Amino acid sequence: MSKKLQGFLKPLFKTAFILSLVLTLAFSHANDALAARSGGRIGGGSFRMPSSRTYTPRTSMPGNGGYYAPYGGGFGFPFLLPLWGFGGGFGGLFGILIFFAMANFLVQTFRRVTSGETEEVSYSSNPSVSVTRLQVGLLAQARDLQPELNRIAETADTNSPAGRSEVLQEASLALLRHPEYWVYAGGGTQQAKLNSAESQFNRLSLAERSKFSEETLSNVNNQLKAVCQEALSGEDNPTRLISEGPGEYIIVTLLAATLGKCEIPAINNADDLRQALRQIGSLGGEQLLAIEVLWTPQASGDTLTSDDLFAEYPDLKLV
Repeated sequence: MSKKLQGFLKPLFKTAFILSLVLTLAFSHANDALAARSGGRIGGGSFRMPSSRTYTPRTSMPGNGGYYAPYGGGFGFPFLLPLWGFGGGFGGLFGILIFFAMANFLVQTFRRVTSGETEEVSYSSNPSVSVTRLQVGLLAQARDLQPELNRIAETADTNSPAGRSEVLQEASLALLRHPEYWVYAGGGTQQAKLNSAESQFNRLSLAERSKFSEETLSNVNNQLKAVCQEALSGEDNPTRLISEGPGEYIIVTLLAATLGKCEIPAINNADDLRQALRQIGSLGGEQLLAIEVLWTPQASGDTLTSDDLFAEYPDLKLV
């Protein structure tokens, strides 16, 4: 009896084992496909040392002779004085002139410093830099946002300070025009010195880019690249229908590295998000060192489900 039962159950166990193996492989591929997302990227800039600007006043000799100090209020001697006077000849007079010129220079410099005036604008060799990240999660119904970001990527001049400032302004405006679709947001500002700010900026950028399976549209330093949409259709993937749920969200990330202190508010509600978008969108080109705008999904027909959002963007808050 036991042998008959074993003979009956053995084929069933084999069938169940094979079926479980097939399902395991199928869903493991489904998880890989679930994590695969298209992304767009706009960026540019550099972390080179800011140039020093110095203003040097013009020096001249007054018509009546003598020395004219470059900072105004000079002390002159008319040529009526004999050159051999004051202590035995030309050398003594020349020394007195130099003494009065130096004294006048020191007095004028002291006056400017105490009054807060300056004629030289220079930068520290290692100034402070603010690295800001702002992320917005919108409902997928904001489909007008994706073509708008695509247009910015295709036309932006990311190789000039003015062009990069315009990219941030246009991307911020695009987000500000869709407040009814805001669901999640987050971000913050980190301070660093110039010699370490680039690595900090790159870490934030790579962390976001690693969430894409492919950058299907990018414009970085005026290098425009795009992937054919047909290559992303995935018709030959048998797990596509299993892995893809309805598209629910769009995530947009703004990164900016700026000279000096520039800190966005903590994002706790829609008003905070609105203020942060206005602040980051108003940054001037002379202040910006580098920027990046990243968004996912970028390709038409691609999806970002709530499971993807919670797995990849756990620090976002409801707004």
